[in-house]
Amino acid sequence: MTTRWKDNDVYGHVNNVEYYSYFDTVINTCLIVEGGLDIHRGEAIGVCAESHCKFLGEMAFPETIEGGVRVERLGNSSVRYGIGLFRQGQDSPAAEGWFVHVFVDRQARTPVPLPPSLREALLRIEVPRE
Repeated sequence: MTTRWKDNDVYGHVNNVEYYSYFDTVINTCLIVEGGLDIHRGEAIGVCAESHCKFLGEMAFPETIEGGVRVERLGNSSVRYGIGLFRQGQDSPAAEGWFVHVFVDRQARTPVPLPPSLREALLRIEVPRE
């Protein structure tokens, strides 16, 4: 993904709040493309329950960001992702963090089991617990 003009703050680098937007984009792109998540009509939707970001290096506009995601913990209705954001072509992350989704019924907003296609996609990127 590319940084946007509005992402920079007065100090000339991407403002910290934008990193969470990048996390959201990386995760939801994976869920839609790999897991078939229907964000418009699906019965289950993911809501953020918790998130964290560790800033390791600056990014700025204009720049291309490469994002990576893995599953660190997979529950019945929740998932914790590990995310890395990299400046294009760099091996070390500019930021890393985690993000917890709880999947809920779109109408009732009560937790529901992960849809089977989504669970299958998440199992493919799950890392073993240490």
